[in-house]
Amino acid sequence: MQDIRLAIFDWDGTLMDSVGRIVACVQGAASDCELAVPAPAQIRQIIGLSLDVAMSRLFGCGDDERQITALTDRYRHHYLHDVTPSPLFVGAEALLRGWHAQGLLLAVATGKSRRGLDRVLDETGLRPLFITSRGADEARSKPDPLMLEQILAELGLLPRQAVMIGDSVHDMAMAEAIAMPRIGVSWGVDNRDVLSRHRPSAVVDTMAALQQLL
Repeated sequence: MQDIRLAIFDWDGTLMDSVGRIVACVQGAASDCELAVPAPAQIRQIIGLSLDVAMSRLFGCGDDERQITALTDRYRHHYLHDVTPSPLFVGAEALLRGWHAQGLLLAVATGKSRRGLDRVLDETGLRPLFITSRGADEARSKPDPLMLEQILAELGLLPRQAVMIGDSVHDMAMAEAIAMPRIGVSWGVDNRDVLSRHRPSAVVDTMAALQQLL
């Protein structure tokens, strides 16, 4: 991976340990809307998708915009008030700061909305490290590669000059669609076997192992 100039990160489950909080908030939204509360394993499968797509798929809403809007509104309410801890993974900040200091460009491509992404960038103090970012409401939902294509166009780079780093099958499929190198991390939503289906350059189990790849 000698030609890599840009590392693009997913956020939830890759840099931030927020899966538990997401699960709690989806379950709260379901309860508020008087729907069957999905199990954590079901919710984990839609993490990384844009919120409207995730809710439609998880609850079988189809094109019922009223139901989707109700669920997303209640999810956002719970997310603002939920107290489930969602810290950065151990070693994440050190890795980012180290790569940034080495001159590697950093970006984010996430299923979060722009508002949600801005909030966590400011809360963590990591905003200055990222040259650009895309949220789910600024492109089509993963695994569509549009957000990656937008980032590449903005920076004038080719897919082979970037690497996508993520914890979900959606991240891997998105990068694979445009032949972008990709690295899976096993500490988030999907395990090594699932991530490997999309032929990543590597699947790593620790931040230290990830740091050694670039």
